[in-house]
Amino acid sequence: MNISIIDWAIIISFFVISMLIGVFASKTAGKNAKEFFLSGRNMPWWLLGVSMVATTFSADTPNLVTDIVRKNGVSGNWVWWAFLLTGMLTVFVYAKLWRRSEVTTDLEFYELRYGGKGAAFLRAFRALYLGVFFNVVIMATVSLAAIKIFGVMLGLSSWETLLIVSVVTVIYSSLGGLKGVLLTDFFQFFIAMAGAFGAAIYVVNLPEIGSLNNLLTHPNVSDKLNIIPDFSDWNLLIPLFIMPLAVQWWATWYPGAEPGGGGYIAQRMLSAKDEKNAIGATLLFNITHYAIRPWPWIIIALSSLIVFPQLSDMQEAFPNIEPGKLGDDLAYSAMLTFLPTGLIGVVLASLIAAVMSTLSTHLNWGSSYVVNDFYARFVKPTASDKELVAVGRLSTVGLMVLAALLATVLSNALEAFNILLQIGAGTGLIFILRWFWWRINAYTEISAMVVSFLVAIYFESIHNKLGFWPIPDDMAYLKLLFGVTLTTITWVSVTLLTKPEDDTVLLAFYRKVRPASWGWKNLLAKYPEEKEEVGQLPMEIGLMLIGSIMVYAALFAAGFWIYGETLPAVTATVVSVIGGVLVFRGWKKMK
Repeated sequence: MNISIIDWAIIISFFVISMLIGVFASKTAGKNAKEFFLSGRNMPWWLLGVSMVATTFSADTPNLVTDIVRKNGVSGNWVWWAFLLTGMLTVFVYAKLWRRSEVTTDLEFYELRYGGKGAAFLRAFRALYLGVFFNVVIMATVSLAAIKIFGVMLGLSSWETLLIVSVVTVIYSSLGGLKGVLLTDFFQFFIAMAGAFGAAIYVVNLPEIGSLNNLLTHPNVSDKLNIIPDFSDWNLLIPLFIMPLAVQWWATWYPGAEPGGGGYIAQRMLSAKDEKNAIGATLLFNITHYAIRPWPWIIIALSSLIVFPQLSDMQEAFPNIEPGKLGDDLAYSAMLTFLPTGLIGVVLASLIAAVMSTLSTHLNWGSSYVVNDFYARFVKPTASDKELVAVGRLSTVGLMVLAALLATVLSNALEAFNILLQIGAGTGLIFILRWFWWRINAYTEISAMVVSFLVAIYFESIHNKLGFWPIPDDMAYLKLLFGVTLTTITWVSVTLLTKPEDDTVLLAFYRKVRPASWGWKNLLAKYPEEKEEVGQLPMEIGLMLIGSIMVYAALFAAGFWIYGETLPAVTATVVSVIGGVLVFRGWKKMK
Protein backbone atom coordinates (compact mmCIF):
# COMPACT_ATOMS: atom_id res chain seq x y z
CA MET A 1 0.00 0.00 0.00
CA ASN A 2 1.09 3.59 -0.58
CA ILE A 3 2.14 5.61 2.46
CA SER A 4 2.06 9.37 1.87
CA ILE A 5 4.49 11.99 3.14
CA ILE A 6 1.85 13.08 5.68
CA ASP A 7 1.61 9.54 7.05
CA TRP A 8 5.38 9.21 7.31
CA ALA A 9 5.55 12.58 9.07
CA ILE A 10 3.04 11.37 11.68
CA ILE A 11 4.94 8.12 12.21
CA ILE A 12 8.36 9.81 12.46
CA SER A 13 6.96 12.41 14.89
CA PHE A 14 5.68 9.59 17.07
CA PHE A 15 9.14 7.97 17.16
CA VAL A 16 10.84 11.25 17.97
CA ILE A 17 8.47 12.09 20.84
CA SER A 18 8.85 8.59 22.32
CA MET A 19 12.64 8.93 22.21
CA LEU A 20 12.55 12.40 23.79
CA ILE A 21 10.43 11.10 26.66
CA GLY A 22 13.01 8.40 27.31
CA VAL A 23 15.81 10.98 27.32
CA PHE A 24 13.83 13.23 29.70
CA ALA A 25 13.13 10.38 32.13
CA SER A 26 16.77 9.22 32.05
CA LYS A 27 17.75 12.22 34.21
CA THR A 28 16.29 10.51 37.28
CA ALA A 29 16.08 6.87 36.20
CA GLY A 30 19.79 6.23 36.53
CA LYS A 31 20.04 7.27 40.19
CA ASN A 32 19.45 3.81 41.62
CA ALA A 33 17.68 0.50 40.93
CA LYS A 34 14.51 1.44 42.83
CA GLU A 35 14.18 4.63 40.82
CA PHE A 36 14.83 2.72 37.59
CA PHE A 37 12.27 -0.02 38.32
CA LEU A 38 9.68 1.73 40.59
CA SER A 39 9.96 5.48 39.80
CA GLY A 40 10.53 6.31 43.46
CA ARG A 41 7.14 4.86 44.56
CA ASN A 42 5.50 8.20 43.89
CA MET A 43 3.25 7.62 40.87
CA PRO A 44 -0.44 8.75 40.73
CA TRP A 45 -3.29 6.33 40.03
CA TRP A 46 -4.30 7.84 36.68
CA LEU A 47 -0.81 7.55 35.19
CA LEU A 48 -0.38 3.98 36.43
CA GLY A 49 -3.87 2.95 35.27
CA VAL A 50 -3.34 4.35 31.78
CA SER A 51 0.04 2.62 31.62
CA MET A 52 -1.57 -0.74 32.47
CA VAL A 53 -4.11 -0.21 29.70
CA ALA A 54 -1.46 0.88 27.21
CA THR A 55 0.62 -2.20 27.98
CA THR A 56 -2.27 -4.57 27.34
CA PHE A 57 -3.15 -2.60 24.19
CA SER A 58 -0.41 -4.70 22.64
CA ALA A 59 -0.52 -5.12 18.87
CA ASP A 60 -1.10 -8.85 19.28
CA THR A 61 -4.36 -8.21 21.21
CA PRO A 62 -6.42 -6.90 18.24
CA ASN A 63 -4.97 -9.78 16.23
CA LEU A 64 -6.01 -12.22 18.97
CA VAL A 65 -9.52 -10.71 19.16
CA THR A 66 -9.83 -10.89 15.37
CA ASP A 67 -8.76 -14.53 15.39
CA ILE A 68 -11.33 -15.31 18.10
CA VAL A 69 -14.21 -13.42 16.44
CA ARG A 70 -13.62 -14.97 13.01
CA LYS A 71 -13.55 -18.47 14.50
CA ASN A 72 -16.08 -18.29 17.37
CA GLY A 73 -17.92 -14.98 17.05
CA VAL A 74 -18.10 -12.12 19.56
CA SER A 75 -18.94 -14.50 22.42
CA GLY A 76 -15.61 -16.26 21.90
CA ASN A 77 -14.01 -13.34 23.74
CA TRP A 78 -15.17 -14.77 27.06
CA VAL A 79 -11.90 -16.72 27.08
CA TRP A 80 -10.30 -13.43 28.16
CA TRP A 81 -13.29 -11.41 29.37
CA ALA A 82 -13.54 -13.88 32.27
CA PHE A 83 -10.27 -12.49 33.61
CA LEU A 84 -12.19 -9.38 34.69
CA LEU A 85 -13.10 -11.33 37.85
CA THR A 86 -9.40 -11.76 38.57
CA GLY A 87 -8.81 -8.09 37.87
CA MET A 88 -11.55 -6.89 40.21
CA LEU A 89 -10.33 -9.20 42.95
CA THR A 90 -6.93 -7.55 42.58
CA VAL A 91 -8.50 -4.08 42.70
CA PHE A 92 -10.40 -4.44 45.95
CA VAL A 93 -8.50 -7.14 47.86
CA TYR A 94 -4.88 -7.33 46.76
CA ALA A 95 -3.83 -3.87 45.51
CA LYS A 96 -3.47 -2.45 49.01
CA LEU A 97 -1.74 -5.61 50.26
CA TRP A 98 0.87 -5.36 47.51
CA ARG A 99 1.49 -1.69 48.28
CA ARG A 100 1.88 -2.47 52.00
CA SER A 101 4.48 -5.15 51.28
CA GLU A 102 6.87 -2.46 49.93
CA VAL A 103 8.82 -5.04 47.93
CA THR A 104 10.64 -3.95 44.77
CA THR A 105 9.24 -6.78 42.62
CA ASP A 106 6.53 -9.35 43.19
CA LEU A 107 9.25 -12.03 43.31
CA GLU A 108 10.84 -10.37 46.32
CA PHE A 109 7.53 -11.26 47.98
CA TYR A 110 8.72 -14.90 48.22
CA GLU A 111 11.33 -14.09 50.83
CA LEU A 112 8.84 -11.95 52.71
CA ARG A 113 6.14 -14.63 52.84
CA TYR A 114 8.37 -17.74 53.00
CA GLY A 115 11.73 -18.52 54.55
CA GLY A 116 14.85 -20.62 54.07
CA LYS A 117 16.16 -22.34 50.97
CA GLY A 118 12.69 -22.95 49.52
CA ALA A 119 11.97 -19.21 49.37
CA ALA A 120 15.41 -18.45 47.94
CA PHE A 121 14.98 -21.13 45.26
CA LEU A 122 11.55 -19.81 44.27
CA ARG A 123 12.84 -16.29 43.93
CA ALA A 124 15.91 -17.26 41.91
CA PHE A 125 14.17 -19.76 39.65
CA ARG A 126 11.13 -17.63 38.90
CA ALA A 127 13.35 -14.63 38.25
CA LEU A 128 14.71 -16.52 35.25
CA TYR A 129 11.58 -18.58 34.49
CA LEU A 130 9.24 -15.56 34.41
CA GLY A 131 11.72 -12.77 33.78
CA VAL A 132 13.31 -14.51 30.84
CA PHE A 133 11.26 -17.48 29.53
CA PHE A 134 7.69 -16.22 30.03
CA ASN A 135 8.63 -12.64 29.26
CA VAL A 136 10.34 -13.61 26.03
CA VAL A 137 7.29 -15.65 24.93
CA ILE A 138 4.94 -12.69 25.54
CA MET A 139 7.24 -10.25 23.76
CA ALA A 140 7.62 -12.71 20.90
CA THR A 141 3.83 -12.79 20.36
CA VAL A 142 3.81 -8.98 20.32
CA SER A 143 6.71 -8.96 17.87
CA LEU A 144 4.88 -11.54 15.74
CA ALA A 145 1.90 -9.19 15.56
CA ALA A 146 4.19 -6.39 14.46
CA ILE A 147 5.66 -8.63 11.77
CA LYS A 148 2.19 -9.42 10.41
CA ILE A 149 0.89 -5.85 10.60
CA PHE A 150 3.88 -4.18 9.00
CA GLY A 151 4.35 -7.01 6.53
CA VAL A 152 0.84 -6.37 5.20
CA MET A 153 0.76 -2.58 5.53
CA LEU A 154 4.35 -1.62 4.73
CA GLY A 155 5.70 -4.67 2.94
CA LEU A 156 8.52 -5.04 5.48
CA SER A 157 10.22 -8.36 6.07
CA SER A 158 10.24 -9.97 9.53
CA TRP A 159 13.75 -8.79 10.32
CA GLU A 160 13.18 -5.26 9.04
CA THR A 161 10.15 -4.91 11.31
CA LEU A 162 11.92 -6.38 14.32
CA LEU A 163 14.98 -4.20 13.85
CA ILE A 164 13.03 -0.92 13.65
CA VAL A 165 10.68 -1.62 16.57
CA SER A 166 13.32 -3.23 18.79
CA VAL A 167 15.94 -0.52 18.49
CA VAL A 168 13.62 2.37 19.36
CA THR A 169 11.92 0.51 22.21
CA VAL A 170 15.18 -0.69 23.75
CA ILE A 171 16.65 2.83 23.64
CA TYR A 172 13.86 4.61 25.53
CA SER A 173 13.22 1.66 27.89
CA SER A 174 16.86 1.35 28.89
CA LEU A 175 17.31 5.12 29.24
CA GLY A 176 14.20 6.08 31.17
CA GLY A 177 13.42 3.02 33.31
CA LEU A 178 9.86 2.65 34.58
CA LYS A 179 9.26 6.41 34.62
CA GLY A 180 10.13 6.58 30.93
CA VAL A 181 7.82 3.63 30.26
CA LEU A 182 4.94 5.23 32.20
CA LEU A 183 5.24 8.61 30.50
CA THR A 184 5.60 7.07 27.06
CA ASP A 185 2.64 4.77 27.76
CA PHE A 186 0.50 7.81 28.61
CA PHE A 187 1.36 9.45 25.30
CA GLN A 188 1.02 6.22 23.33
CA PHE A 189 -2.34 5.31 24.91
CA PHE A 190 -4.16 8.26 23.33
CA ILE A 191 -2.55 7.63 19.96
CA ALA A 192 -3.60 3.97 20.16
CA MET A 193 -7.20 4.77 21.17
CA ALA A 194 -7.57 7.38 18.42
CA GLY A 195 -6.23 4.92 15.86
CA ALA A 196 -8.48 2.06 16.98
CA PHE A 197 -11.71 4.09 16.98
CA GLY A 198 -10.83 6.02 13.82
CA ALA A 199 -10.08 2.80 11.96
CA ALA A 200 -13.32 1.11 13.09
CA ILE A 201 -15.46 4.09 12.02
CA TYR A 202 -13.81 4.28 8.59
CA VAL A 203 -13.82 0.53 7.93
CA VAL A 204 -17.52 0.11 8.68
CA ASN A 205 -18.29 2.75 6.05
CA LEU A 206 -16.20 1.19 3.29
CA PRO A 207 -18.12 0.60 0.00
CA GLU A 208 -17.64 -3.16 0.48
CA ILE A 209 -19.59 -2.91 3.76
CA GLY A 210 -21.74 0.19 3.33
CA SER A 211 -22.82 0.95 6.87
CA LEU A 212 -23.03 -0.43 10.37
CA ASN A 213 -26.49 -1.78 9.64
CA ASN A 214 -25.28 -3.59 6.51
CA LEU A 215 -22.44 -5.08 8.54
CA LEU A 216 -24.73 -6.40 11.27
CA THR A 217 -27.23 -7.92 8.82
CA HIS A 218 -24.70 -9.48 6.43
CA PRO A 219 -25.01 -13.30 6.31
CA ASN A 220 -21.29 -13.71 6.99
CA VAL A 221 -21.66 -11.72 10.21
CA SER A 222 -25.19 -12.12 11.59
CA ASP A 223 -24.50 -15.45 13.29
CA LYS A 224 -21.32 -14.08 14.96
CA LEU A 225 -22.92 -11.25 16.96
CA ASN A 226 -24.11 -12.93 20.16
CA ILE A 227 -22.34 -11.57 23.23
CA ILE A 228 -23.32 -14.66 25.22
CA PRO A 229 -22.77 -18.08 23.56
CA ASP A 230 -25.74 -20.15 22.43
CA PHE A 231 -26.78 -22.19 25.49
CA SER A 232 -28.07 -24.97 23.25
CA ASP A 233 -24.62 -25.59 21.75
CA TRP A 234 -22.60 -27.24 24.50
CA ASN A 235 -19.60 -27.69 22.20
CA LEU A 236 -19.16 -23.91 22.27
CA LEU A 237 -20.76 -23.06 25.62
CA ILE A 238 -18.35 -25.14 27.71
CA PRO A 239 -15.00 -23.93 26.30
CA LEU A 240 -16.04 -20.34 25.56
CA PHE A 241 -18.18 -19.48 28.59
CA ILE A 242 -18.48 -22.08 31.34
CA MET A 243 -14.79 -22.99 31.64
CA PRO A 244 -13.50 -19.37 31.67
CA LEU A 245 -16.08 -18.19 34.24
CA ALA A 246 -16.15 -21.32 36.40
CA VAL A 247 -12.49 -22.34 36.42
CA GLN A 248 -10.06 -20.36 34.30
CA TRP A 249 -10.17 -16.96 36.02
CA TRP A 250 -9.16 -18.22 39.48
CA ALA A 251 -7.21 -21.37 38.59
CA THR A 252 -4.78 -20.24 35.91
CA TRP A 253 -1.84 -17.85 35.82
CA TYR A 254 -1.51 -15.56 32.83
CA PRO A 255 0.72 -12.46 32.56
CA GLY A 256 -1.34 -9.33 33.21
CA ALA A 257 -4.25 -11.34 34.66
CA GLU A 258 -2.59 -13.11 37.59
CA PRO A 259 -4.95 -14.16 40.39
CA GLY A 260 -4.02 -11.97 43.33
CA GLY A 261 -2.13 -9.57 41.09
CA GLY A 262 1.47 -9.93 39.99
CA GLY A 263 3.92 -9.19 37.20
CA TYR A 264 3.81 -5.75 35.63
CA ILE A 265 0.45 -5.06 37.31
CA ALA A 266 2.11 -5.58 40.71
CA GLN A 267 5.06 -3.46 39.58
CA ARG A 268 2.74 -0.53 38.98
CA MET A 269 0.85 -1.04 42.25
CA LEU A 270 4.20 -1.09 44.07
CA SER A 271 5.19 2.20 42.44
CA ALA A 272 1.95 3.97 43.51
CA LYS A 273 2.00 6.87 45.99
CA ASP A 274 -0.13 4.95 48.46
CA GLU A 275 -2.76 2.21 48.80
CA LYS A 276 -5.63 4.34 47.47
CA ASN A 277 -3.64 5.16 44.33
CA ALA A 278 -2.81 1.47 43.84
CA ILE A 279 -6.53 0.63 44.03
CA GLY A 280 -7.52 3.48 41.72
CA ALA A 281 -4.94 2.50 39.11
CA THR A 282 -6.09 -1.11 38.85
CA LEU A 283 -9.76 -0.04 38.81
CA LEU A 284 -9.17 2.37 35.92
CA PHE A 285 -7.27 -0.36 34.08
CA ASN A 286 -10.03 -2.96 34.38
CA ILE A 287 -12.81 -0.57 33.33
CA THR A 288 -10.94 0.58 30.24
CA HIS A 289 -9.48 -2.79 29.30
CA TYR A 290 -12.73 -4.77 29.40
CA ALA A 291 -15.56 -2.27 28.83
CA ILE A 292 -14.25 0.39 26.44
CA ARG A 293 -11.47 -0.98 24.28
CA PRO A 294 -12.69 -4.29 22.75
CA TRP A 295 -15.45 -2.97 20.48
CA PRO A 296 -13.36 -1.20 17.78
CA TRP A 297 -11.38 -4.40 17.35
CA ILE A 298 -14.56 -6.50 17.22
CA ILE A 299 -16.11 -4.24 14.56
CA ILE A 300 -13.03 -4.54 12.35
CA ALA A 301 -12.93 -8.32 12.90
CA LEU A 302 -16.59 -8.64 11.86
CA SER A 303 -15.96 -6.43 8.83
CA SER A 304 -13.12 -8.70 7.73
CA LEU A 305 -15.60 -11.58 7.40
CA ILE A 306 -17.20 -9.68 4.50
CA VAL A 307 -14.05 -8.51 2.74
CA PHE A 308 -11.88 -11.59 3.45
CA PRO A 309 -14.30 -14.43 4.29
CA GLN A 310 -11.63 -17.12 3.73
CA LEU A 311 -7.90 -17.32 4.38
CA SER A 312 -7.43 -17.86 0.65
CA ASP A 313 -8.84 -14.37 0.05
CA MET A 314 -6.10 -12.86 2.20
CA GLN A 315 -3.47 -15.04 0.55
CA GLU A 316 -4.60 -13.76 -2.84
CA ALA A 317 -4.63 -10.13 -1.70
CA PHE A 318 -1.22 -10.33 -0.01
CA PRO A 319 0.84 -12.91 -1.90
CA ASN A 320 4.11 -11.81 -0.26
CA ILE A 321 3.03 -12.90 3.22
CA GLU A 322 5.03 -15.91 4.43
CA PRO A 323 2.78 -19.04 4.42
CA GLY A 324 3.63 -19.79 8.07
CA LYS A 325 2.30 -16.38 9.14
CA LEU A 326 -1.06 -16.66 7.34
CA GLY A 327 -3.99 -17.03 9.74
CA ASP A 328 -7.28 -15.46 10.81
CA ASP A 329 -5.40 -13.02 13.02
CA LEU A 330 -3.90 -11.45 9.89
CA ALA A 331 -7.35 -10.12 8.93
CA TYR A 332 -7.05 -7.15 11.31
CA SER A 333 -4.03 -5.65 9.57
CA ALA A 334 -5.47 -6.63 6.17
CA MET A 335 -8.52 -4.43 6.86
CA LEU A 336 -6.32 -1.49 7.81
CA THR A 337 -4.87 -1.35 4.32
CA PHE A 338 -8.12 0.31 3.18
CA LEU A 339 -7.56 3.42 5.35
CA PRO A 340 -6.99 6.82 3.69
CA THR A 341 -4.01 9.19 3.81
CA GLY A 342 -3.62 10.80 7.23
CA LEU A 343 -5.67 8.23 9.07
CA ILE A 344 -3.32 5.47 7.98
CA GLY A 345 -0.46 7.44 9.52
CA VAL A 346 -2.33 7.77 12.82
CA VAL A 347 -3.30 4.09 12.79
CA LEU A 348 0.23 2.94 11.96
CA ALA A 349 1.55 5.16 14.74
CA SER A 350 -1.10 3.69 17.07
CA LEU A 351 -0.06 0.14 16.18
CA ILE A 352 3.59 1.01 16.67
CA ALA A 353 2.55 2.56 20.01
CA ALA A 354 0.78 -0.66 20.98
CA VAL A 355 3.84 -2.74 20.12
CA MET A 356 6.32 -0.46 21.84
CA SER A 357 4.21 0.07 24.96
CA THR A 358 3.92 -3.64 25.61
CA LEU A 359 7.52 -4.40 24.76
CA SER A 360 8.83 -1.57 26.94
CA THR A 361 6.79 -2.74 29.92
CA HIS A 362 7.92 -6.34 29.57
CA LEU A 363 11.51 -5.28 29.06
CA ASN A 364 11.51 -3.18 32.23
CA TRP A 365 9.56 -5.80 34.20
CA GLY A 366 11.74 -8.69 33.01
CA SER A 367 14.98 -6.85 33.65
CA SER A 368 13.73 -5.95 37.15
CA TYR A 369 13.53 -9.69 37.86
CA VAL A 370 16.97 -10.34 36.41
CA VAL A 371 18.55 -7.49 38.37
CA ASN A 372 16.67 -7.37 41.68
CA ASP A 373 15.75 -11.02 42.13
CA PHE A 374 18.72 -12.79 40.57
CA TYR A 375 21.82 -10.64 40.09
CA ALA A 376 21.59 -8.43 43.19
CA ARG A 377 20.26 -11.23 45.39
CA PHE A 378 22.35 -14.23 44.33
CA VAL A 379 25.19 -13.17 42.01
CA LYS A 380 26.56 -9.95 43.50
CA PRO A 381 24.71 -8.68 46.61
CA THR A 382 27.35 -5.93 47.02
CA ALA A 383 26.74 -4.42 43.58
CA SER A 384 26.45 -0.64 43.51
CA ASP A 385 23.34 1.15 42.29
CA LYS A 386 25.25 2.26 39.18
CA GLU A 387 26.18 -1.34 38.41
CA LEU A 388 22.61 -2.58 38.94
CA VAL A 389 21.24 0.03 36.55
CA ALA A 390 23.87 -1.00 34.00
CA VAL A 391 22.91 -4.68 34.36
CA GLY A 392 19.27 -3.68 33.97
CA ARG A 393 20.03 -1.92 30.72
CA LEU A 394 22.07 -4.85 29.39
CA SER A 395 19.34 -7.36 30.28
CA THR A 396 16.83 -5.12 28.48
CA VAL A 397 18.81 -5.54 25.28
CA GLY A 398 19.27 -9.30 25.82
CA LEU A 399 15.55 -9.92 26.40
CA MET A 400 14.64 -8.06 23.22
CA VAL A 401 17.10 -10.09 21.15
CA LEU A 402 15.69 -13.39 22.47
CA ALA A 403 12.10 -12.26 21.83
CA ALA A 404 12.94 -11.25 18.26
CA LEU A 405 14.48 -14.65 17.55
CA LEU A 406 11.44 -16.50 18.95
CA ALA A 407 8.99 -14.30 17.02
CA THR A 408 10.33 -15.63 13.73
CA VAL A 409 9.17 -19.19 14.52
CA LEU A 410 5.72 -18.51 16.03
CA SER A 411 2.63 -18.62 13.81
CA ASN A 412 -0.23 -16.97 15.77
CA ALA A 413 -1.03 -15.24 19.07
CA LEU A 414 -3.90 -17.58 20.02
CA GLU A 415 -1.49 -20.52 19.97
CA ALA A 416 0.82 -18.83 22.49
CA PHE A 417 -2.18 -17.68 24.61
CA ASN A 418 -3.44 -21.26 24.99
CA ILE A 419 0.03 -22.66 25.79
CA LEU A 420 0.61 -20.07 28.53
CA LEU A 421 -2.82 -20.79 30.03
CA GLN A 422 -2.03 -24.50 30.14
CA ILE A 423 1.37 -23.95 31.76
CA GLY A 424 -0.22 -21.87 34.53
CA ALA A 425 -3.21 -24.20 35.06
CA GLY A 426 -3.84 -24.99 38.73
CA THR A 427 -1.47 -22.42 40.21
CA GLY A 428 -3.90 -19.48 40.42
CA LEU A 429 -5.60 -20.48 43.67
CA ILE A 430 -2.25 -20.44 45.49
CA PHE A 431 -1.70 -16.79 44.54
CA ILE A 432 -5.16 -15.98 45.91
CA LEU A 433 -4.81 -17.91 49.19
CA ARG A 434 -1.18 -17.35 50.14
CA TRP A 435 -2.03 -13.95 51.63
CA PHE A 436 -4.80 -15.38 53.81
CA TRP A 437 -3.83 -18.96 54.73
CA TRP A 438 -0.77 -19.31 56.94
CA ARG A 439 -0.34 -23.00 56.09
CA ILE A 440 0.80 -22.40 52.49
CA ASN A 441 4.57 -22.67 52.21
CA ALA A 442 7.35 -22.47 49.64
CA TYR A 443 6.98 -26.14 48.71
CA THR A 444 3.33 -25.48 47.89
CA GLU A 445 4.40 -23.16 45.09
CA ILE A 446 7.35 -25.27 43.96
CA SER A 447 5.20 -28.41 43.59
CA ALA A 448 2.46 -26.52 41.73
CA MET A 449 4.94 -24.90 39.38
CA VAL A 450 6.63 -28.20 38.53
CA VAL A 451 3.44 -30.25 38.10
CA SER A 452 1.58 -27.61 36.04
CA PHE A 453 4.55 -27.33 33.67
CA LEU A 454 4.92 -31.12 33.28
CA VAL A 455 1.18 -31.60 32.73
CA ALA A 456 1.20 -28.85 30.09
CA ILE A 457 4.12 -30.47 28.26
CA TYR A 458 2.40 -33.86 28.44
CA PHE A 459 -0.91 -32.67 26.99
CA GLU A 460 0.62 -30.38 24.37
CA SER A 461 3.31 -32.78 23.10
CA ILE A 462 2.76 -36.36 24.28
CA HIS A 463 -0.83 -37.37 25.12
CA ASN A 464 -2.39 -37.58 21.65
CA LYS A 465 0.69 -39.31 20.24
CA LEU A 466 0.18 -42.20 22.68
CA GLY A 467 -3.15 -43.03 21.05
CA PHE A 468 -4.81 -43.48 24.44
CA TRP A 469 -8.10 -41.56 24.48
CA PRO A 470 -6.91 -38.70 22.24
CA ILE A 471 -8.45 -35.32 23.05
CA PRO A 472 -10.10 -33.79 19.96
CA ASP A 473 -9.58 -30.10 19.19
CA ASP A 474 -13.19 -29.21 20.07
CA MET A 475 -12.63 -30.62 23.57
CA ALA A 476 -9.22 -29.03 24.17
CA TYR A 477 -10.64 -27.43 27.34
CA LEU A 478 -10.29 -30.85 28.98
CA LYS A 479 -6.51 -30.33 28.98
CA LEU A 480 -6.97 -27.23 31.09
CA LEU A 481 -9.44 -28.98 33.40
CA PHE A 482 -7.12 -31.95 33.92
CA GLY A 483 -4.19 -29.61 34.47
CA VAL A 484 -6.06 -27.61 37.11
CA THR A 485 -7.27 -30.78 38.88
CA LEU A 486 -3.91 -32.59 38.97
CA THR A 487 -1.95 -29.50 39.97
CA THR A 488 -4.42 -28.52 42.71
CA ILE A 489 -4.50 -32.00 44.23
CA THR A 490 -0.70 -32.02 44.23
CA TRP A 491 -0.12 -28.67 45.89
CA VAL A 492 -2.84 -29.14 48.51
CA SER A 493 -1.34 -32.52 49.43
CA VAL A 494 2.18 -31.09 49.59
CA THR A 495 0.96 -28.20 51.75
CA LEU A 496 -0.60 -30.53 54.32
CA LEU A 497 2.29 -33.02 54.32
CA THR A 498 5.14 -30.52 54.70
CA LYS A 499 6.07 -28.23 57.57
CA PRO A 500 4.61 -24.74 57.63
CA GLU A 501 6.95 -21.79 57.48
CA ASP A 502 8.70 -20.73 60.67
CA ASP A 503 6.50 -18.69 63.01
CA THR A 504 8.89 -15.74 62.95
CA VAL A 505 8.63 -15.52 59.15
CA LEU A 506 4.84 -15.78 59.20
CA LEU A 507 4.39 -13.22 61.98
CA ALA A 508 6.74 -10.75 60.26
CA PHE A 509 4.69 -11.09 57.06
CA TYR A 510 1.39 -10.74 58.93
CA ARG A 511 2.53 -7.61 60.75
CA LYS A 512 3.87 -6.06 57.56
CA VAL A 513 0.94 -6.72 55.23
CA ARG A 514 -1.96 -6.87 57.74
CA PRO A 515 -4.29 -9.24 55.81
CA ALA A 516 -7.64 -10.32 57.21
CA SER A 517 -6.86 -12.78 60.00
CA TRP A 518 -9.42 -15.49 59.24
CA GLY A 519 -6.92 -17.89 57.72
CA TRP A 520 -4.27 -17.02 60.31
CA LYS A 521 -6.21 -17.91 63.46
CA ASN A 522 -4.40 -21.22 64.10
CA LEU A 523 -1.08 -19.39 64.08
CA LEU A 524 -2.30 -16.38 66.05
CA ALA A 525 -3.80 -18.63 68.73
CA LYS A 526 -0.23 -19.37 69.85
CA TYR A 527 0.43 -15.65 70.25
CA PRO A 528 -2.52 -14.13 72.14
CA GLU A 529 -0.71 -10.79 72.39
CA GLU A 530 -0.80 -10.51 68.59
CA LYS A 531 -3.58 -8.26 67.29
CA GLU A 532 -5.99 -9.87 64.84
CA GLU A 533 -6.66 -7.77 61.75
CA VAL A 534 -10.31 -8.43 60.93
CA GLY A 535 -10.05 -6.13 57.93
CA GLN A 536 -12.76 -5.32 55.40
CA LEU A 537 -12.62 -8.55 53.41
CA PRO A 538 -16.42 -9.12 53.19
CA MET A 539 -16.90 -5.58 51.90
CA GLU A 540 -13.96 -5.95 49.51
CA ILE A 541 -15.35 -9.17 48.02
CA GLY A 542 -18.74 -7.48 47.71
CA LEU A 543 -17.14 -4.58 45.85
CA MET A 544 -15.34 -7.07 43.61
CA LEU A 545 -18.69 -8.60 42.62
CA ILE A 546 -20.39 -5.21 42.16
CA GLY A 547 -17.41 -3.93 40.18
CA SER A 548 -17.51 -6.98 37.90
CA ILE A 549 -21.23 -6.49 37.25
CA MET A 550 -20.59 -2.79 36.57
CA VAL A 551 -17.90 -3.46 33.95
CA TYR A 552 -19.74 -6.35 32.28
CA ALA A 553 -22.87 -4.17 32.12
CA ALA A 554 -20.82 -1.41 30.47
CA LEU A 555 -19.37 -3.95 28.01
CA PHE A 556 -22.86 -5.21 27.16
CA ALA A 557 -24.24 -1.66 26.96
CA ALA A 558 -21.65 -0.68 24.37
CA GLY A 559 -22.45 -3.77 22.34
CA PHE A 560 -26.21 -3.27 22.50
CA TRP A 561 -25.91 0.41 21.49
CA ILE A 562 -23.80 -0.66 18.49
CA TYR A 563 -26.33 -3.37 17.61
CA GLY A 564 -29.19 -0.83 17.84
CA GLU A 565 -30.97 -2.77 20.60
CA THR A 566 -32.22 0.20 22.62
CA LEU A 567 -34.00 -1.44 25.59
CA PRO A 568 -31.15 -3.83 26.49
CA ALA A 569 -28.67 -0.98 25.95
CA VAL A 570 -30.53 1.37 28.32
CA THR A 571 -30.94 -1.38 30.92
CA ALA A 572 -27.25 -2.31 30.83
CA THR A 573 -26.25 1.36 30.97
CA VAL A 574 -28.39 1.98 34.08
CA VAL A 575 -26.98 -1.11 35.79
CA SER A 576 -23.44 0.03 35.00
CA VAL A 577 -24.04 3.55 36.34
CA ILE A 578 -25.58 2.24 39.58
CA GLY A 579 -22.66 -0.15 39.97
CA GLY A 580 -20.23 2.72 39.39
CA VAL A 581 -21.81 4.81 42.14
CA LEU A 582 -21.63 1.90 44.61
CA VAL A 583 -18.03 1.12 43.68
CA PHE A 584 -16.97 4.76 44.07
CA ARG A 585 -18.57 4.98 47.50
CA GLY A 586 -16.93 1.73 48.54
CA TRP A 587 -13.54 2.91 47.32
CA LYS A 588 -13.83 6.06 49.46
CA LYS A 589 -14.63 3.92 52.55
CA MET A 590 -11.73 1.53 52.12
CA LYS A 591 -8.98 1.83 54.71
